Amino acid sequence: MPVGRRARSIAIGVVAGAVSVLGSGGSAAAAEGQTPVGDVRRVVFVGNNWAGTADVLAPGTFEKLGTINIIPDREERMQEIASNPERLAYFLAIREAIGEGNDQYVDDMYSSNDGKLMIVSRPSFADVVGISLETGEIKWRFPVSGHRSDHMAISPDGREVVVSASTGNVVHVLRVSDGKELGQFPSGGSPHENVYIDGGEKIIHASIGMVYTPLDQPPLDPTKGERVLQIVDADTYEVLRRYDLRQALDERGLEDYSTAVRPMTLSPNEQKIYFQVSFFHGFLEMDRSSGKIQRVKHLPNLVPDMPREQYLLDSAHHGIAMNPEGTKICVAGTMSDYATVVDRRTYQRGKLLKKKDGKPYWVTPSWDGDYCYISWSGTDQVAKISYRTGRIVDTAKVGDHPQRVRNAFVEQSLVEGLPQG
Repeated sequence: MPVGRRARSIAIGVVAGAVSVLGSGGSAAAAEGQTPVGDVRRVVFVGNNWAGTADVLAPGTFEKLGTINIIPDREERMQEIASNPERLAYFLAIREAIGEGNDQYVDDMYSSNDGKLMIVSRPSFADVVGISLETGEIKWRFPVSGHRSDHMAISPDGREVVVSASTGNVVHVLRVSDGKELGQFPSGGSPHENVYIDGGEKIIHASIGMVYTPLDQPPLDPTKGERVLQIVDADTYEVLRRYDLRQALDERGLEDYSTAVRPMTLSPNEQKIYFQVSFFHGFLEMDRSSGKIQRVKHLPNLVPDMPREQYLLDSAHHGIAMNPEGTKICVAGTMSDYATVVDRRTYQRGKLLKKKDGKPYWVTPSWDGDYCYISWSGTDQVAKISYRTGRIVDTAKVGDHPQRVRNAFVEQSLVEGLPQG
């Protein structure tokens, strides 16, 4: 019988805890649930979607340590796309319908546990690549099913990464070391969010349907296609459970709410799921066991006169993250240009942190749990917000249209040699 993923993770953690040095004497706490291996420095990756770069920041000072070129093979990929009429049609459609007139080069990214590799999904190129942090060269490339790659998740042991294939309606499972496909599992329309749970033994996954269509009024919601929220076995890739979110919403009196689950976060014991849905200014709390919606948090709608058709890919809010203690939830109010921190127990919100034309697009907790990082995609900035005070404590300028922000590692010997870009 093969060794289970949880046992492997524990074994790796024991070894890594004995040999790791994070920066200047930092602890070996995990980044995105990962376990560091070797002499690595803790960093923050910021993916600049339209620029085709990823900035590497120091988590403490927000100093920019380097900038990685995510598309060193752009010329080759463009020639490939131009020679295939179907690929070209999708490439141009992604630019206009999803990229707001821009090519999408960086959606999601992680580091390998040893800090030697950056794994990146590139939507417009419909692939995932492993980029050497030493040479900047592409070590491996995996073309996804269909014509667009999207959100990813990396297993706690750092061995596998899952990536949503937006138009292929599947999620691929890849080996981090060489990009080899280990398996895949089915999804609904437009696979989107992925989160490893239960020590890496399962994956919670959501699809969002056709958010790029103009059929945005509640009576037309069924035309968006199949939306799923499901739990998948991370070893066999079997779908263990699909939630009936339509029934759960209707039972709560939320008949006009969309079933398209956007970003999500979980309570520390992973028994409560907090998620955003299309067009809703706020978030929902669902009990994982029963599948019932237990609480609804409404947050301010500062654009009440904006037609639904002008919402960015149906997102009213897009970004949510809970602190490790499970006491505070950091939220990105995308269309209303604000961020805020909500008390999980009382559901009282803090100050609205507004930024004109900011378009906040993602939230990630800092590795130590004291802050949440939020990307302001409209102003090309990343901010650090204190969970305790609900205030911005630092801001960094990054590249064009930052979206995903991830905690990561870089091998200590490579930090000084990172390209400055």
